[in-house]
Amino acid sequence: MCIKLKPDSQNRKMAGRKHAPSSFTRLDEARLAHSSSVAAVRALEDRVDKRHREIQNLIADNQRLAGIHVALKQDLAATQEELRRLSATAAEVKAERDEEVREIYEKSLKVDAEVRAVAAMSAELDRVRADVRELAAAKKGLAAQLQTVDSDLERARAEAQFLPAIKADIEAMLHEIQRGRLPNSTTLSFPVGRVIFLSSNQMQGQKNAIEFEKKTHASNLEHKRAMDNNMIIMSSEVEKLRAELANAEKRARAAMAADAKPSPGYPPDNYDNREMGYGGVRYPPGSYSMHQKQFIFVWHLLSAPKINLFLNLFIIQIRQFRICKLGLTHILKMQPEHPYIILMITNVLKYQGSLLGML
Repeated sequence: MCIKLKPDSQNRKMAGRKHAPSSFTRLDEARLAHSSSVAAVRALEDRVDKRHREIQNLIADNQRLAGIHVALKQDLAATQEELRRLSATAAEVKAERDEEVREIYEKSLKVDAEVRAVAAMSAELDRVRADVRELAAAKKGLAAQLQTVDSDLERARAEAQFLPAIKADIEAMLHEIQRGRLPNSTTLSFPVGRVIFLSSNQMQGQKNAIEFEKKTHASNLEHKRAMDNNMIIMSSEVEKLRAELANAEKRARAAMAADAKPSPGYPPDNYDNREMGYGGVRYPPGSYSMHQKQFIFVWHLLSAPKINLFLNLFIIQIRQFRICKLGLTHILKMQPEHPYIILMITNVLKYQGSLLGML
């Protein structure tokens, strides 16, 4: 340990300040230096002890930090291992989620396709429903047409029942005409391939028959000319009546369709037997009442001048044919598709007081 001495200038300054000179104080300084060295040693020792304690503390802290470091390394390794495991698990979970998302996406595509198919099926269903409604309307129309055809068929069947009687009347009238051409109402037959020898009376009868045939032929020619003229007039009137009858028939059918309760037959004031039809033939159920209602409707629709014209023409035809039955048959041949004319003529004969009495 070295002790530095103060210089003279410094001693002088100290002397000027009423201090003792350095010579007097050297012993004290030596003592003081010895005591200060001991204090310095003690201070150094204290410092060394303090540093030693600090070093021990640092060593302990270092050891503790080393342990912590090792523990942290272990924790880090475990954490890294856990991280790797979590990464693997996350990859698996991500793969599973991706698979689920893919499945859900595929399902959504399928559902979308099904929705489009359902929309197309809905449009198809609407179209089918529209077709069904159209078919239902067509069915109703066809049902109405079928009902009309059935009624026409029943009417035709009822009219067909008159054909044998009409044919029998025609045959009877032809037979009467043939008989009326010969005098004494005798009919001659000539077998084919045989020679017939006639007496004088028979020859005279043949001559008379030939003369009668000539006169009848001339009369028939005149009647034919008159009938042709009348037929021309009647054909035009009949065409008009056909159009009016067609319109009246349509309106009568509309009125019949509107009427829910059909009439059972002829009114009791027209005929005695309600169930018997024209000519004593029984009508099918419902057809006679329909014809009666249609006739009444048609009769009211016709105007009075046309009815009078038709009656006048009909009377002319009856007078030319000489037989009322033959006139009815001729008119039936003229208008076979309109049975209302027969009913009209019958009712006219009924209501006008029997035109046969006028002939």
